Amino acid sequence: MLIDTHCHLDFADFDAERDELIERARAAGVKQMVTISTRVKKLDTLLALTERYPNVFCSVGTHPNNAGDELDVTAADLVRLAEAHGKIVAIGEAGLDYFYDTQTPADQQAGFRVHIEAARQTQLPLVIHSRSADDDMAAILREEMGKGAFPFILHCFSSGEALARTGVELGGYISFSGILTFPKSTELRDIARDVPLDRLLVETDAPYLAPKRWRGKRNEPSYVVNTAEVLADVKGVSYAEMAEITTANAFRCFSKMPRL
Repeated sequence: MLIDTHCHLDFADFDAERDELIERARAAGVKQMVTISTRVKKLDTLLALTERYPNVFCSVGTHPNNAGDELDVTAADLVRLAEAHGKIVAIGEAGLDYFYDTQTPADQQAGFRVHIEAARQTQLPLVIHSRSADDDMAAILREEMGKGAFPFILHCFSSGEALARTGVELGGYISFSGILTFPKSTELRDIARDVPLDRLLVETDAPYLAPKRWRGKRNEPSYVVNTAEVLADVKGVSYAEMAEITTANAFRCFSKMPRL
């Protein structure tokens, strides 16, 4: 059994065959999925998906590339929504993305801190997007953790070794996507080799970043199998062991999500 801890099933890429891809995931052993919020104002779409598919859960939050559009969303709003809906098992995704110049760093940081407070209050994991922002991300995580602990995931990890170490030191999880399987991702595989087994997660970030076996295709939850295979090889364990490890980690991290 595997869990795709981060995908975007609400995206239009899947409109023509959502039922089919859910079935392909089940057939591949991917029994549960977490579809991740990018805009709080579109939460109803995610909740509708979780009602349609019993094995799909979701988060609530604002992607950093949309930060300026939802600065009116408060931590209290996020807490209220998360507590009102049983299928919401995480906060986010929120964080910092300095690669794309779409939102100011100030707006991204402000939104990120709001999401951290919501994660702190709910103790639901904060799904963190971090791109080209390692130093600021590490500094904010350390500062905010000093105000009170909160669970978190560094999702689709593609940052440097120092941020991975910081994430583990602060009690976070490191989630690897199809990027781990790319031929040029030698440094990322070296980082994964040093992450403790009990802090590892796997994801697709579908429809993006299909792993090597399906490179060039639209990604989907069933493809997380290839990422888990490569991660198992990196860690020197069998695929079955890696599936068991990452699934146990997922249920520990997403503590609100039941095992179906």
